[in-house]
Amino acid sequence: MATGTPSVPSVTNAPGAVAIVTGTDADTSTDRADASPAGPAGEEALGRRGLVVEIWLLLGVSLGMSGLFAFIRYIGSVTSGPVRGQVALLNGSAAPGRPWLDLALQLAGLLNAIVPAFLAIHLLVRHGGGARAIGLDRRRPGRDLAFGAALAAAVGGTGLGFYLLAWHSGANLTVAPSGLPDVWWRIPVLLASALQNAVTEEVIVAGYLLVRLRELGWGDRRSLAASALLRGSYHLYQGLGGFFGNVAMGVLFGRIFQRRGRVVPLIVAHTLIDSVAFVGYVALAGSVSWLPTPG
Repeated sequence: MATGTPSVPSVTNAPGAVAIVTGTDADTSTDRADASPAGPAGEEALGRRGLVVEIWLLLGVSLGMSGLFAFIRYIGSVTSGPVRGQVALLNGSAAPGRPWLDLALQLAGLLNAIVPAFLAIHLLVRHGGGARAIGLDRRRPGRDLAFGAALAAAVGGTGLGFYLLAWHSGANLTVAPSGLPDVWWRIPVLLASALQNAVTEEVIVAGYLLVRLRELGWGDRRSLAASALLRGSYHLYQGLGGFFGNVAMGVLFGRIFQRRGRVVPLIVAHTLIDSVAFVGYVALAGSVSWLPTPG
């Protein structure tokens, strides 16, 4: 289940203290009532309104905006004819015929796409417990790696089967995980893209968002639904198969985070799933009849 976001395919916040004194004592008391108690030393107090604004701003410069672009691109696809005959390219060349410029643009794109994940961690450091609040640490490396690998094995095969079913039904575009030139850096860039997708998506969608929604008082089911729908939204450019397949993945990954409180195994699983999809496509495209390819 390749999981790039729109643009390449991803489009890639700041909180502040909520108490703002603007005049009367009544105004001040209202703002103080809205502010949450101060957290550990060094953390900023952040009220409900501040949390809501922070969430929307972060999603607006990352995966939420990707979801909007994906929706527009999907409308464009369904109004252009049968979607199965169209192509959703996940990793394409940024400068055809100029490999060194292409490499520089690929690396800049990866950096641009992963910055929102670091922003989410920064916001959690300012209020919410930091990276440890989402289990982004090295406390359980062995268990995280083992669980992530097992999860990837279970989800990867199921995701491929679902994609093929959706493609044959005409509900999905032809997903091309790689359109990069056959140069020495193609595989390393594809692996780096897989890691970037995993870090950005799991930190923001599974970790940050579920933690923040819990702080807002949302129940687990409501939060899980929001997280899963967000994950599906920015894959809609692939078609209905990409949307529903990633909603299902979002429910599974979100539930695992709610139970375990750790994004590391999810990052491991997501990286492995995308790595196999990207590199496997390069190895198999045109060599096997069951794998859809452009043209």
